[in-house]
Amino acid sequence: MTSTILFDGVCNLCNGFVQFVIARDPAAQFRFGALITPAAQDLLRAAGVTNAPDSIVLLEHDGVYFQSDAALRIARRLTFPWPLAYGLVVVPRFVRDWVYDIIAARRYKWFGRRDACMVPTPDLKQRFLD
Repeated sequence: MTSTILFDGVCNLCNGFVQFVIARDPAAQFRFGALITPAAQDLLRAAGVTNAPDSIVLLEHDGVYFQSDAALRIARRLTFPWPLAYGLVVVPRFVRDWVYDIIAARRYKWFGRRDACMVPTPDLKQRFLD
């Protein structure tokens, strides 16, 4: 089952997260796309999403996930030990999302931003939306 991770293409933290996932996803379960691309916007519209956040969105066969739900669902499909992080799902969502929002709101200040979206290497290109 392939899922799609949409991310802020100019955010250094988000780009680092994508690289982190790629390195821990040897089965290539995930594909990726910058939120600002037409392909990503088409996927969101098709999923019925009209107001997506500007950080990480996970599209899976059973739904669309945002904030901490997206991060935890991604973690549980990575190589060990990262699936253990899914145990944090027992923490109430409002608490998890509060922490997520603090980081997301400061991500440019703390991690910086790029002038342009990440360009995948030729061997990874097939995992990214056009």
